[in-house]
Amino acid sequence: MIKVSLKGGVVKEYESGISAMEITKELGMGLYKAACVCRINGKVADLRTVLTEDCELEIVTFDDADGKYAFRHTASHILAQAVKRLYPAAKLAIGPAIDNGFYYDFDVDVPFTPEILEKIEAEMKKIVKEGLPLEKYELDADEAIKLMEEKGEPFKVELIKEHSGKGEKITFFKQGEFDELCAGPHIPDTSRVKAFKLTSCTGAYWRGDSNNKMLQRIYGTAFTKKEELEAHLTAIEEAKKRDHNKLGRELEIFTTSDLIGQGLPILLPNGARIIQILQRFVEDEEQRRGWQLTKTPFMAKSDLYKLSCHWDHYQDGMFVLGDEEKDSEVFALRPMTCPFQYQAYLNRARSYRDLPIRYNETSTLFRNEASGEMHGLIRVRQFTISEGHLMCTPEQLEDEFKGCLELCEFMLKTLGLYEDVSFRFSQWDPDNREKYIGTTEQWDEAQGVMKKILDHLEIPYKIGIGEAAFYGPKLDIQIKNVHGKEDTLITIQIDQMLAEKFGMEYVDKDGTKKNPYIIHRTSIGCYERTLALLIEKYAGAFPLWMAPEQIRLLPIADRHHEYANDVCKKLASYGFRVTVDDRSEKIGYKIREAQLQKIPYMLLVGDKEIEDCAVSVRKRGEGDIGAKNVDEFLQSALADVASKVIW
Repeated sequence: MIKVSLKGGVVKEYESGISAMEITKELGMGLYKAACVCRINGKVADLRTVLTEDCELEIVTFDDADGKYAFRHTASHILAQAVKRLYPAAKLAIGPAIDNGFYYDFDVDVPFTPEILEKIEAEMKKIVKEGLPLEKYELDADEAIKLMEEKGEPFKVELIKEHSGKGEKITFFKQGEFDELCAGPHIPDTSRVKAFKLTSCTGAYWRGDSNNKMLQRIYGTAFTKKEELEAHLTAIEEAKKRDHNKLGRELEIFTTSDLIGQGLPILLPNGARIIQILQRFVEDEEQRRGWQLTKTPFMAKSDLYKLSCHWDHYQDGMFVLGDEEKDSEVFALRPMTCPFQYQAYLNRARSYRDLPIRYNETSTLFRNEASGEMHGLIRVRQFTISEGHLMCTPEQLEDEFKGCLELCEFMLKTLGLYEDVSFRFSQWDPDNREKYIGTTEQWDEAQGVMKKILDHLEIPYKIGIGEAAFYGPKLDIQIKNVHGKEDTLITIQIDQMLAEKFGMEYVDKDGTKKNPYIIHRTSIGCYERTLALLIEKYAGAFPLWMAPEQIRLLPIADRHHEYANDVCKKLASYGFRVTVDDRSEKIGYKIREAQLQKIPYMLLVGDKEIEDCAVSVRKRGEGDIGAKNVDEFLQSALADVASKVIW
């Protein structure tokens, strides 16, 4: 007999060899019908898993993230089976669950049009109706390769061969006539996947490498209830409306040009103004907190990047100017600012009394992103970042890290993005040593220091193995766009290695020379990416303080133009971004146009307003809020801007 600890501290005894599925049925058929997978001693497992020793068992439903993943992973198998039934010559690549759905990549000659996606959906419904059980089995690598070769699946063969020399068993799941290479776990059978939808089809390179074959990727999503699916699809439609790539162009915030190139957006006057507002706000706030502004070159000789190790670890992501085999000097556009600001530190000898030294810079950077990775303003090849590097003693490290984090939190709360972020403690991957510099001892020390700081500050982080910078661990502040794609918005890194490489020292109290700790940080992140997220967050209706045009005056008739212009000049003298719409159009047309352009305030002026030295105020989102004396409106609007209120 074995003892199984269940939810609520309940412990039951069962015969060894019982499956998690059998226990679930015993606990209740309602729970069994809702169950997707289980956790055994905290590790996610298939419900078919046999228990042979004492353990903790937790039944996982769709309400849990692991349950959603298994449910949608099974949906991807149903998709693949449907495609193989309809197009037997299709070659299968990979089909994982992702946030809010799943996808599967296929090599097939038939283009997957919307009409064909409907046919595939219909076949998927048949497979669901069949209620096929997903049966797990294992083969030796040679047997697995033979099976996939017989089925004509070259991509699966490639994946299996990567494990063939490790002596591992290769896991498959069978549903009806369909065999899929997969580690699982999965839900018990296909009948549970009733509410699903195929949402789109795009191109995708095999294994994300542009040197490989282009495949067709079908995206979909799945839920346990039709109502949840419909709500999700409605949210997708709303996301499309908020997509910065669409809305940013409609509001004339940015554009692109094929003549200039991919990943090189042009900020139009509205976008350029928002970026200017944000930069001034950031630089002023950083100065208030003791940061010193630097201005460093956009490029440097390869010698600098070789010393920093970026040449060895990041060269593929750099724009190199020249040829090392031909030219006496080779330059590269900077992908980061750290080695440049180190030269500012090295400008003269330093003492412990000088530390901490905080350098900030509004840095334009250049990174050679792959064409398939670029998207609107979120991932580009030239961008501007609120970058900073802080040199301090070990004793100052925690307080300075805390100060960097407080700066980031202040920025996020002011922008209205704080509730949308999560924290990731990005660590090195000791199994991939070539990706990093330094020794195991140095990494253990740096990560230990950072863990202590994060835990002391009670940061609710997740761990990301292999996500560290090549020179040190970091705290990544993550955020998702409207489509659920996660990116890093802000990062704070601890570095104890590059100071030694660059010969950065300070004379300590005891007269000895020591290397400072370095904190790499951004405060608002990449301005272009932040702008994209703000467009999506506010659907283009920016808070008053950052709106490119804050106020528009709408004279009702030509005789009101002079008064409107006088009010405009007065508001502009207080720093407002204000215009007068003096076109010979009906007032209703002018109002509708200002609403479409999401102007925070419209001020209508006619005979009555001139007589009373007033304006008739229309506030975005509220409509007509009545007439106000010009000075009364001015003071109210100034207070909104000063407090950076969000409405």
